Amino acid sequence: MSFMEATNQFVKLTGTPNCDVLIVGGGLVGGTLASALAHWGLRTVVVDTQDPASGLDAVFDGRASAIALASQRLLESVGLWDSMNESACPIEDIRVTEGNSPFFLHYDHKDTESQAFGYMLENRFIRRALHERMSELENVQILAPDQIDSLERSVSGVRAVLKSGASVSAALVIGADGRYSSTRRGANIRTTGWSYDQTGIVCTVEHQEPHHHIAHEHFLPAGPFAILPLWKNRASIVWAERSDIAPAIMALDDTEFLEELKPRFGDFLGDLKVVGPRWAYPLSLKYAERAIDLRLALIGDALHGMHPIAGQGLNMGLRDVAALAEVLVDARRLGMDLGDQVVLERYQRWRRFDNTLMLAATDGLNRLFSNTSGPVRLARGLGLSAVNKIGPLKKIFMRSAMGLSGELPKLMRGQPL
Repeated sequence: MSFMEATNQFVKLTGTPNCDVLIVGGGLVGGTLASALAHWGLRTVVVDTQDPASGLDAVFDGRASAIALASQRLLESVGLWDSMNESACPIEDIRVTEGNSPFFLHYDHKDTESQAFGYMLENRFIRRALHERMSELENVQILAPDQIDSLERSVSGVRAVLKSGASVSAALVIGADGRYSSTRRGANIRTTGWSYDQTGIVCTVEHQEPHHHIAHEHFLPAGPFAILPLWKNRASIVWAERSDIAPAIMALDDTEFLEELKPRFGDFLGDLKVVGPRWAYPLSLKYAERAIDLRLALIGDALHGMHPIAGQGLNMGLRDVAALAEVLVDARRLGMDLGDQVVLERYQRWRRFDNTLMLAATDGLNRLFSNTSGPVRLARGLGLSAVNKIGPLKKIFMRSAMGLSGELPKLMRGQPL
């Protein structure tokens, strides 16, 4: 009998499926962690408010994610990438420009040992791959749609009672339930952060000319404007706009919206057409004061939320996944309690510096490029030009764009645990 069959029967008979790890939130980050832990033998239960099987056959909804090379290696290592590969559009070049400045920065994959800096992938394909992978892994059970009604953490373990009446006992609970994490709030973990007074507008366009797998980051006074390549002459747009202007832009009809978009996009890819819905969300920085508590660890947006200026939000969540998976699998092999404070502190130490550095970098870049002062604009342009011409410095930035900087977990190096 598989773990899923056994725990399903256990739920019906006793209402208490015992497991190693309880993950609250089965989205892109939580689902990847569940796949990684189960792949290496840890019994995992995922609780999510949405049924992961719902909407898998839905048409394109306009949402896509940037997957850095290191994140792609993680997805491949846990058996997820094969289901995504054909739908993933490689990013082979990155071009950074500012307004009408003649200065620019160009990253070319030919200057690296990789075929691509990363990939763009529609979120629906990521969700589908996660559902398929978790369905075939014996050590994963998904309880959804459902949510935590009460959560008790003690020195001896974790016990959660769900709205449905089912209960789960585990050695460790992991909060992967987003920026407004109830798991984090329940542990009284405070956050530090601020609003950027910017709104992120996300949509997809079809364009006449091929994009040649080039990603563009164009810095405008209101915020960055990114053009990210998708298959079939399409591009994902991430447009940061002033929060007092964004609602009016979102209220425009399709024709009027396109007229606002065109001057920012340019005409280098020919005629444009907006496809799929548009999305808007406030941009802010948020960071939890700690990543752990008694038998609790936070990952992804529950731990940190950053500006999308470098497209690293999901990638930093996946770095949390890779680090935590390695820490927990190592602990199991040593016979340690997965919820032991020593185990969790190793995870927190590993992620603290990396997350803080990325939050500071994205915050600093956004503030730097949103400054319209003439001398600052000139200094920015000279800086872009200098990085573009200094080979060793440029390679450092390229490795960072690929997610290969810092102390990489094994899974992000393409190594098994």
